[in-house]
Amino acid sequence: MSAPVHSTDAAETEAEARPLTVLQVIPALETGGAEQTTLDVAGALVERGHRAIVASAGGRMVAALEAAGARHVRLPLETKNPAKMLANAFALARLARAEGAHILHARSRAPAWSALLAAWLSGARFVTTYHGIYNQKGWLKGLYNSVMARGEAVIANSHYTARVVAGRHPFARNRITVIARGTDFSAFAEGAVSAERMEALRRAWNLPPRQPVILHMARLTRWKGQGVAIRALAALPDKAVKPVLVLAGDAQGRENYAQGLDTLATRLGVGDQVLRVGHCADVPAAFALADVAIVASIEPEAFGRAAVEAQASGTPVVVSDLGAVPETVLAPPEVREEERTGYRVKPGDAGETAQALAALLALDAPAREALTRRARAHVTGAFALKRMTDATLAIYERLAGR
Repeated sequence: MSAPVHSTDAAETEAEARPLTVLQVIPALETGGAEQTTLDVAGALVERGHRAIVASAGGRMVAALEAAGARHVRLPLETKNPAKMLANAFALARLARAEGAHILHARSRAPAWSALLAAWLSGARFVTTYHGIYNQKGWLKGLYNSVMARGEAVIANSHYTARVVAGRHPFARNRITVIARGTDFSAFAEGAVSAERMEALRRAWNLPPRQPVILHMARLTRWKGQGVAIRALAALPDKAVKPVLVLAGDAQGRENYAQGLDTLATRLGVGDQVLRVGHCADVPAAFALADVAIVASIEPEAFGRAAVEAQASGTPVVVSDLGAVPETVLAPPEVREEERTGYRVKPGDAGETAQALAALLALDAPAREALTRRARAHVTGAFALKRMTDATLAIYERLAGR
């Protein structure tokens, strides 16, 4: 005979059966990694029968969010004006109460302060995700940044980020969970990019048909290391092989920096081998076209998106041994040589970078195939989209008492 179900047990069972309502808060939905993660988590919530709401100032990604079944609420969350941030807090609290939100999940600092107060006013549980390594010079900046460590659960997108958060905000040490950014790898899978797409991109970039391509996929800014890549190109030991270095990324107003890269390439004698192509709309085709990819950052990054996408595309990669990027590439001494998925090099060291590029360019077909097969298996396992969304939803369910 089964045990009787008490009224409190019945209420708890009924509560557990009801869908979760999660309100994510982000400044805008134009473009970027944090924005894509917001969409991915919203889509996963809807797929599981939960309710997903995103509050932002809007942007080009709203249509995709709504197509996934989530709701968008427009609020001026890009503002850093204290009075407007307070008004946003009251607006978010009203929204959370009206929708019965269980979770308020903030993904950026200014709206996180609004969301923190809104969570307190509405009774929702407060979650934060540290998507980047914020500048922290001075106590006032530290106080401003600290809101991202005030979640009941603090999600760090890499082990490197987690160490930074714990070091800066020791009070949050026991609430940090590492959930690496997940990617839908279907666009990067073997055979996903047609020969026609690669040829179209080659023509658009005016690339010679058989010239090896080294791809640097990042916006044009000094810390992304385009200058290091150019110096490494000039330092390649085999002068008979003349690869072209494609710098794919917007200058975003940094025209003096962009022109300086041209000047550097000319001065080093590789002006005819460096090609600035601006924003690339077909990233999978770009990686599929490339013979080697390079991530030459000279300042720490919170995650290594380009390195992950390159490996998923079957493109050998060289990365700076700095920040979170090394977490995405397996290399000795952490693994055996036969387990390598790419090369890690000293940040800013053009000579060491050139040696790694040369080693990859010189791989014969069987060695290249073995390396890229390992790399694909590594990233599609460790950085799968479902792995990220499952882990995130598990945090929501735990905080909601599910």
